[in-house]
Amino acid sequence: MKKWSMVLYGCLSLCIFSCKEKKAQPEDTGSSGTIHISVDESFKPIIEEQIEVFQSAFPKAKIIAHYKPEADCWNDLMNDSTRMVIVTKKITTEESSYYADSLGLYPQGDLLASDAVALVVNRNDPDSVFTKEEVAGMLLGTGKLPYKLVFDGVKATSTVRYAIDSILKGKLFNTSVITAAKSSSEVVEYIAETPGYIGFVGVSWIGNPEESKQLELLKKVRIAWLPCDSCDEANTYTKPWQEDILTKRYPYTREIYYVLKENHVGLGKAFVNFMNSDRGQLIFRRGYLVPARRIFIMRETQLKLVKPVKQ
Repeated sequence: MKKWSMVLYGCLSLCIFSCKEKKAQPEDTGSSGTIHISVDESFKPIIEEQIEVFQSAFPKAKIIAHYKPEADCWNDLMNDSTRMVIVTKKITTEESSYYADSLGLYPQGDLLASDAVALVVNRNDPDSVFTKEEVAGMLLGTGKLPYKLVFDGVKATSTVRYAIDSILKGKLFNTSVITAAKSSSEVVEYIAETPGYIGFVGVSWIGNPEESKQLELLKKVRIAWLPCDSCDEANTYTKPWQEDILTKRYPYTREIYYVLKENHVGLGKAFVNFMNSDRGQLIFRRGYLVPARRIFIMRETQLKLVKPVKQ
C-alpha cells in the first residue's frame, strides 16, 4: 500500500511540475502572438506608425501599446506587466541588476532615435522667439514675460522631467504658472485656442509637415525659435529641425530608448529589430525625428560637406 502511495505521489508531482513548465512557455514567436508594451505618450504618433507597418508585415503579430506618462511605463516594467517600454531614459546597471535578481529577467536596452521638446505658442501671441534664460525664468515663475505654461501633466511625464533636469538643472518649477493637460495632443489644442500660453510637447506632435492634422494645427500655433547652441554666428536662433536635432544646435533635444525584458526570441525582439532596420529607421526619419541606427544623408548635406577640388 505504501509503495502504491509513493508511486501515486510521484505521478502527481510529475504532472504538476509538467503543467507549471508548460504554463511558463512563451506563446509568442518572432512573427506571431500578442504582447503588451508601455510607451511614453510623447512618442505616440511615431510608435503608432511603427506598429502599423510592423503588423502589416507580420499579420499574425499583435502589439498592444499603452501610452502613458514615462514614470508609469517604468512602473509597468517594475511590476512585470509589460514586455517592453519606450522612454527617454536608458536603463541603468543598478536597474538591470534588480530585474535579474528579483524577476530572473535580463532586460536589454538601446537608443532608437533622437527627439526634441518643441515650444508652441498661439499665432495671435506677439512673441515666438525666446532665450533660454527667459524659458527658465517662466518655469521658475520669476520671468518678466506674461506667459503661462502648459505641460502634458505636472509630474511623472518625460517632458516635465526634461524641464526639471535639463532646462532648470535640477530646480523645481513653480507649479502656480503651470497648466496641466491630459496629453500632448491636448497641449497643442489648448495652445491653438488660448493665447497667452506656451506649450511644451515632443516634436513628433507638431513638427511633421506631411501630417494633415498637424498642418491644420500649425495654422493656429507657431513653433517657437530658441537660441542655437553651437552656431558660428552669434544670436542665431533655431527650431527643432532634423538637422539641428542631429547636430544638437537645437538646445532642447533628448533621446528615445527601448528597454526590453524578453528571455526568448519573441515578438518584442522582432519589433526592436524592425525599428532598427532600414524600414523602421526610415519611419523615424519621415516623422521628422533623427534615426539612431541608420544615416540617411540628404543631397544638400553632402554638397555642403564636399570640398571643391582645384584642377
